[in-house]
Amino acid sequence: MPRLPAIDQSSYSELDDEIVTGEAVALDLRPSSFVLRAAGALVDFVAYLGFYLVLVLLVIPILVDNFQLGDAVIAAVAVAMLVLAIVVAPIAVETLSHGKSLGKLVIGARIVRDDGGAIGFRHAFIRALLGVIEIFMSLGGIAVITSLLNERSKRLGDLVAGTFSQHERVSLTDKPVYGVPEQLAQWALTVDVARMPDRLSRRIAQFLAQAPRLTPETRHRLSRELAVEASPYVSPLPTIEAELFLAGVAAVRRERELTALRLEASGLERLAPVLGGLPNGFPDR
Repeated sequence: MPRLPAIDQSSYSELDDEIVTGEAVALDLRPSSFVLRAAGALVDFVAYLGFYLVLVLLVIPILVDNFQLGDAVIAAVAVAMLVLAIVVAPIAVETLSHGKSLGKLVIGARIVRDDGGAIGFRHAFIRALLGVIEIFMSLGGIAVITSLLNERSKRLGDLVAGTFSQHERVSLTDKPVYGVPEQLAQWALTVDVARMPDRLSRRIAQFLAQAPRLTPETRHRLSRELAVEASPYVSPLPTIEAELFLAGVAAVRRERELTALRLEASGLERLAPVLGGLPNGFPDR
């Protein structure tokens, strides 16, 4: 297998809704559709507006009865309650829940950073401030236009804060498991892959899982780079295409680790009476 340059750890390419780093680690980020975002925003709009109405209808009469407030003071209190309901409350909810809200719970979504990480106070603060303009003051008009023009259905607050709505409610599918390629059947009987680091093994498995979705050029480049990185830990090295080599390495490691786990479970099962039993002559009370 020809020697290749070392992997550029900083390179990456975005493929559909996944970010594939130079280490061939796929970040599975599925943005919520425009329809789902609109439904969630409507739920949040009603919830926060209802919270404001509850504050006005319950708190202001109590303040008037007990403190005999004037009209100017009542108006100031109403404005403060509005700020509490449409700015402070959304910031607190999204910060404490790391991107969740009532509407997002309904649609199965979460606000995350563009790199997939959890948002913080700064992101929630920017989103809430701009949300006053694009959602409450324009009745959602600005948010709708911005979302329709963005491939990830981002509203203005998301564009400024560097966030988007990630859809988390995804149906589980059984991923196919492939064995050792036929060309490597004899090689797999004697190959030594025990020294390969677990982190590198996981990157190879992740690359193989998302390889069909890569462009041919990216798929070929990443397979060759990973094959070069894995070569020092594999003996003997077969003369075969890089991707088939990676598939063989991944399959051999998986099968041997499964065999080791089964042997360990079998050994523990045989020792169960000894491990769980009482010492010899100890009374069973």
